[in-house]
Amino acid sequence: MTKFRKASLILLSLTTSATLLQACGSGSNDGNNGATNAGSGSNANAGDGSIKKDGFPIVDKTLTLKMMSQDVGVADWNKMPVLQEMEKLTGIHMEYQNSPVDSFATKKNLVFASGDLPDIFYAAELTSAEQVTYGTQGVLVPLEKYIDEGYAPNLKKIFDEHPDIRKSYTTPDGHIYSLPNIDLSAVWYRGPMWYNGKFLKALNAAEPKTTEELYAYLKRVKEEDPNGNGKKDEIPLTSVKLDDLRMYFLGFWGIYNEVYYADKDGKVHYTPQEEGYKGYLTFLNRLWKEELLDHETFSQTGDQKKAKGTNNQVALFNDWFPYFTLGGEPSGDNPLMTPVKSEVEGSPVYGKHPGLSTNGTFAITSSNPSPEASIRWVDYLYGYDGATLFSQGPENLLWKYKNKETREKEWLPVEGGKDREEVRGTLTPNYGIPAPGMSSSELTKGLKSEFDIWLDEQNTEKLVPIAKAPFPYVYLTNEQQTEATALLADLGTYVTQMEAKFVTGQEPLSNWDKYVAQLKKMGSDRIVELYQAAYDSWNK
Repeated sequence: MTKFRKASLILLSLTTSATLLQACGSGSNDGNNGATNAGSGSNANAGDGSIKKDGFPIVDKTLTLKMMSQDVGVADWNKMPVLQEMEKLTGIHMEYQNSPVDSFATKKNLVFASGDLPDIFYAAELTSAEQVTYGTQGVLVPLEKYIDEGYAPNLKKIFDEHPDIRKSYTTPDGHIYSLPNIDLSAVWYRGPMWYNGKFLKALNAAEPKTTEELYAYLKRVKEEDPNGNGKKDEIPLTSVKLDDLRMYFLGFWGIYNEVYYADKDGKVHYTPQEEGYKGYLTFLNRLWKEELLDHETFSQTGDQKKAKGTNNQVALFNDWFPYFTLGGEPSGDNPLMTPVKSEVEGSPVYGKHPGLSTNGTFAITSSNPSPEASIRWVDYLYGYDGATLFSQGPENLLWKYKNKETREKEWLPVEGGKDREEVRGTLTPNYGIPAPGMSSSELTKGLKSEFDIWLDEQNTEKLVPIAKAPFPYVYLTNEQQTEATALLADLGTYVTQMEAKFVTGQEPLSNWDKYVAQLKKMGSDRIVELYQAAYDSWNK
């Protein structure tokens, strides 16, 4: 892998969330433990020390806290330069109670059940139900008081500038029990669609702007041998079970997400029963009938799809970057697909990344002797300096400032020719786990390759003007969440089966009304009702 490709992969890991114990701490379950220390002055007490609202160190005497997190097992957290730097900076010593990623959820449940709590949950992926349940029980400490009283100025600034983010992490009882990973620069919700630039050039074709133009282009690909090998082996459009292209294509018919979404007027829709979804199915069925959609779509693997790409057979496809499918090096030769307009008024649209990369990444428990110090510790990760430290490591290891005043950076050579991303995993805990903090374009200023800059330009030109986040992060009650989960599971199975049948013609689209009636019988209108109520509550 070349340095150019590595740089793009590293930038991807720095600007998106990573996808994806040994608990022996003890303490009181009193939900007010430490919570009354904030006061109204500039400092608060932590045991026999004090906590500063600004400046470092945070405490004037070393404070020891127990932190529980999941861990990919790359390095000992006690020896990580980032965490060592944080201890020097803050005066807070962390005792790490880590558990492998695969077993973390089980260990987390055991800790909650036993009451033998750490002081802090880090990268804990606390679900909505966990936040509400353990928050209302007093196990998790409400955080909004400390944010509003000056112990988290970076978070407060983000919340004030982006009120939707604050609303999305405020539970129905008015409290914030956990913090998110916030990505202020993200556009893609999933990997987008790409054109094979060689095919566009061979056919002397401009990018299609409507669904009819797209159909005509794909038909030309099938008939005019754009790969020039004298065979009709071109595949105009390929997919793996439609999971990769569904969300992007639905935007052609005015739909922001594949399950449920709120339109610009705040009305909630269940996608699989919308007329726009019928338009999507009708178009794909048309492509299937004329062999413009790969007939191995419902049977092939991702690797098999990519093999067709590297063999220069595919004209239009989904992937995170085009060279992941087509091979070669990063370049601007294979354009990001411009979403196309259908017969639906107001189309196309694009379901934009909501800015919240990860759910429930940081929480403080009732065992914590100093919530004020803990919130100040994590608040550093939501500012430029802390976000840089945790995402890229300390200065002069993997990077250095080219111009500190303008925040322009540059990469340094990696000792021994090692992989930069693998080395980064030994420096910081924010590697392969959903950690708290924020990402923004400022963090990668000067580190972007020509390809990264080209991607930004493509996004700005083609997606951002028509983009909206499909749905905010909302909380349902435990009973509502249980009901919605059960309904969506049954509906999802049925919808997936029927989607394949409609597209391949096993089920005629003349049976659309019968299909919608079955969805309603299975509870699709109840899904709309539940999420409309949650949206309205969020939007107050």
